[in-house]
Amino acid sequence: MLEALTGTGLATAAGLNAYIPLLVIGALARWTDLMDTPAGWEWLTNGWVLAVLAVLLALEVVADKIPGVDSVNDIVQTVVRPVAGGIAFGAGSSSQTAVVTDPQAFVESGQWVPIVIGIVLALVVHGAKATVRPVVNVTTLGAGAPVVSTVEDVTSVGLSFAAILAPLLVLVALVGLVLVWIRFRRRRRRGELSGETADEVSSPPPPQVDIP
Repeated sequence: MLEALTGTGLATAAGLNAYIPLLVIGALARWTDLMDTPAGWEWLTNGWVLAVLAVLLALEVVADKIPGVDSVNDIVQTVVRPVAGGIAFGAGSSSQTAVVTDPQAFVESGQWVPIVIGIVLALVVHGAKATVRPVVNVTTLGAGAPVVSTVEDVTSVGLSFAAILAPLLVLVALVGLVLVWIRFRRRRRRGELSGETADEVSSPPPPQVDIP
């Protein structure tokens, strides 16, 4: 149960920012005793891997806060974030699937399941993020992009640490994210209905033709 929550939290965090959960996993496993990477995932603690992830994270943080560029970045991240989610879920749930030496045994063992779950979770979260961002940019004339992006980054960091240190908190975070998404959808729907009503009111009535 706790391992599943850990994997879920890390994959969800990857849907918001692909590199934060991977950096958290690698850094904690390399420099602390708070986490040990399972066999096959030791490469996450490699210094060069962590350095590359840090550079990519810096680029992501900047690009995601620039209106317009953030949407282009989301398109690129459509592949990156789900892959990161699969890796994060696999490593977090102690699935030894990073190195597949026997593909047939790998498929038959079911060790691929955590990776697929992580990919799906991250893809769903990424899809929600990519849907919300253009709406925020339009309604705030771009001013909301850096604010929302910062909130997403902080949420990703919090989820990553909670998933490893206090997995039960992941449930609370997930409920919060779902409620935020539901509220966004309702407000967007009300806005669409209000726009339709305004169009109907502003449009002139059809001309009447008198029939003699």
